[in-house]
Amino acid sequence: MNFKPALLCLCLMAILAPSLAQNTYIPYELGGDNYYTMYGSPSISASVSGTNEFERGDTVTLYVDLTNYGRIIGFKEDLTPQNPKEFALAAAELQEEYKKPTALGVTASLHSDNPQIDVKSGDQVVQSLKSGDKTQSPLKFTIKIGEHAPSGQYPLNLNLSYDYQDNVRVYASALVTSGSSPTLANFRESYIYQKANQTVPINIVVKKQADFEILNSTGKMAAGDKKSPVQVAYKNIGDDPIKDAVARLSIFKPFSSTDDQAFIGTLQPGESKTVVFRLDVDSDATPKDYGINSEIKYTDVNGDTVISESMKIPVTVKAASSSLLLPAAVVIIIIVAIGGYMWRKKQKKA
Repeated sequence: MNFKPALLCLCLMAILAPSLAQNTYIPYELGGDNYYTMYGSPSISASVSGTNEFERGDTVTLYVDLTNYGRIIGFKEDLTPQNPKEFALAAAELQEEYKKPTALGVTASLHSDNPQIDVKSGDQVVQSLKSGDKTQSPLKFTIKIGEHAPSGQYPLNLNLSYDYQDNVRVYASALVTSGSSPTLANFRESYIYQKANQTVPINIVVKKQADFEILNSTGKMAAGDKKSPVQVAYKNIGDDPIKDAVARLSIFKPFSSTDDQAFIGTLQPGESKTVVFRLDVDSDATPKDYGINSEIKYTDVNGDTVISESMKIPVTVKAASSSLLLPAAVVIIIIVAIGGYMWRKKQKKA
């Protein structure tokens, strides 16, 4: 026990030995001695960076930060060093064992159980995350919010998988004391890794706002019709009232109109109003079912002017009605011909 000061020096010198050590992710063949067992592991938390409030119908980017709160919570001594070489090996192993809470090869995937929230992006990867560290830049996930998603909170699950160092074993053939600094000859470390999975909850919020649907419509016309009425009932299925609302059409061939806007005014949540548009139809229009896009321009509760999502109005165009003038003329001609024939016949008998 007279060599304790020397042992301390040797342990400090052994810290320099990792310059010769194996530091790659794939370990050497397992071997060597195990002086310590550490208790602890990574523990990753997730938080939204920036806003988590979005509007229905939007495709947005959700930014997520990861923070590793993992730590060493205890250890036990498995093997007591007995000589300078073993003290140096134990010191080198202890230095590596403290890396146990580091998460390696973190893969993050965002999942939604609600059909109103569609996660468009795939997995995000973080190479490593040390204990106490946060990701240098947020993970980016693209999500699509349903066009008629009700307002409120929507829970998402961030699924994390990663590896972490579970144990370290060390080996050296000898402690070389020649020169100014003792070194461990043929020093190497062997690592055992474990896989871990975590699921971290994340919430997003769909804002309160007005929203609309078409309850019913009547749009049946024939090719060549002028100012044919199309009735449409709009309902506010959202959370907020609107005012100064105007319904507008996006007209395309074979339709045209000088009356493609209709005033709605105020519309409370759950309230509906019917408006009338008047359309002209080209005479050569193909008979079939059409969908005419409409939207509502309104003032919201904040005084801002908003334009709703587009809503399709179903319209049916029939073939133009054939004229009755020609058949009537033919009938008249036939009647006149028959009458003339009968008159001439009567004259001959007389």
